[in-house]
Amino acid sequence: MKKYFDLLRIKHYIKNLLIFIPMFFGGEIFNGQKLYRAILGFVCFCLLSSSIYIFNDYRDIENDRLHPTKKFRPLASGKVSPLTALFIMILCLVITSIFTAYLRNIAGSLCLILYFCLNLLYSIGLKNRPIIDIVILAAGFVIRIFYGGFITEIPISQWMYLVIVSGSLYMGLGKRRNELHKQTSTRNVLKYYSIPFLDKNMYVCVALANVFYALWTLDMMNKKIVWTVPIFIILLMRYSYDIEGMREKYDGDPTEVILHDYILVGIIILYALCIFLLLYVL
Repeated sequence: MKKYFDLLRIKHYIKNLLIFIPMFFGGEIFNGQKLYRAILGFVCFCLLSSSIYIFNDYRDIENDRLHPTKKFRPLASGKVSPLTALFIMILCLVITSIFTAYLRNIAGSLCLILYFCLNLLYSIGLKNRPIIDIVILAAGFVIRIFYGGFITEIPISQWMYLVIVSGSLYMGLGKRRNELHKQTSTRNVLKYYSIPFLDKNMYVCVALANVFYALWTLDMMNKKIVWTVPIFIILLMRYSYDIEGMREKYDGDPTEVILHDYILVGIIILYALCIFLLLYVL
């Protein structure tokens, strides 16, 4: 089954946990009805993202075979046939459509359609357009947040939106930075970037993320959440260390960075625990 899990990119489902962010920060994580809808939405987004990964791998089979690590992907290595992969992709889309119809949320459905269309255009050609490629990568995180808010009927704070936008752009720039530095990627778009350009914009985005988060804490129900600002700064600092200090080890993909740095995982857990205590206990 491992080859099918790799095809679906199961480990990347961690990104879809963003769907629960509006509930968590909105103080509604124990609302059974909303949690049920969020879980269904999580499943929808996981299957939808898997279908896009399969489509992208199908289109990039030849390029992936020239890449030092991507050549081991199920389609590029031949472990899964193209016909089987396309069948699984269609199955994912069908199940997503059924669950989406069950949720009956127009705004949420539009988020899924927008995410699918953006990533389809990204796979077809926009991934070779400088800046646009990074914007689409960042948009995926923003759409997840809004989707989670829509299907659970929880409004998205303007500060939450700004934190996610700036943080997502920061991670997208970091991904391109390490791909360019390692010079092992077959991405055509990398020829338009330079390390100094990516560095400068990363610094701007991470600074904005810290400022927006600090302002967001002042707008929350419990004003004591402002005390979590240092933890948030340290969290991004550790992520920056992985991107820049460990660039030979990571290619900048957020999932890879988080799952392979136990200290970073520990900081994230500590941060989540502090927020939980301040919002739900104290």
